[in-house]
Amino acid sequence: MPRWVRKLVIVLAVLALSCGASAAAPSRITVFAAASLQESLDDVVQAWRLRSGQPVVVSYAASSALARQIEQGAPADVFISADGDWMDYLEQRELLAASTRFDLVGNRLVLVAPSGSAQGPLSPRATAQLLAALGDHGRLAVAQTTSVPAGRYARAVLQATGGWDRLQSRLAQGESVRAALAFVARGEAPLGIVYATDARAEPKVRVVATFDAADHPAIVYPAAGLRAAPAGRSEGFLAFLRSDQARAIFGRYGFTTP
Repeated sequence: MPRWVRKLVIVLAVLALSCGASAAAPSRITVFAAASLQESLDDVVQAWRLRSGQPVVVSYAASSALARQIEQGAPADVFISADGDWMDYLEQRELLAASTRFDLVGNRLVLVAPSGSAQGPLSPRATAQLLAALGDHGRLAVAQTTSVPAGRYARAVLQATGGWDRLQSRLAQGESVRAALAFVARGEAPLGIVYATDARAEPKVRVVATFDAADHPAIVYPAAGLRAAPAGRSEGFLAFLRSDQARAIFGRYGFTTP
């Protein structure tokens, strides 16, 4: 066989193997997820990559911002919201893949102070205590109370405990719960209302009160595939999110079973 023919055969064989490997490689998926999931979901994604070989890219932000991006056509395969309202928002617009929605994890709402402050435990139902702890000029850090899930939960708990009217003018509202957490961690706010998992993830804050779950709507994170994504591409990942392995990872970060 002439040398040039042998070289051509080798090249064609390499190309065939390369194409076969590419065809077999799982397609990358993009996940839009609530900011409060970052550390835990990063670990879940890593576990899924090791198991499946499928690349996963996660974009973290406030659920409200992500839902609006999806509505405007942002390319994503999976959405995980910090509340049911923004998932409902997409479902009502027929943007979710049929029969893929499920409740992933739950959470708790807590009051935090900078870890180096002298602030002692507070009663979450004692508005006068909260105002005294804020001092003359301090603000209570929360996420946006009209749109971001954590902010909505914060507003609900302040309304339920009778503190909303006196505290709403003292709020420092961030674009996400992690922004509110950062206000407290940097000492820019003496107190903040965040998720229990956020407090656990940030060593520069500590919990000074835990709100009664009966004083706000249940904190549940639903997940779903998106209708615009190629059929089947995220099916395995969504199934893995419901696995015992994934739930154990979320549990290590303080999330609860919904």
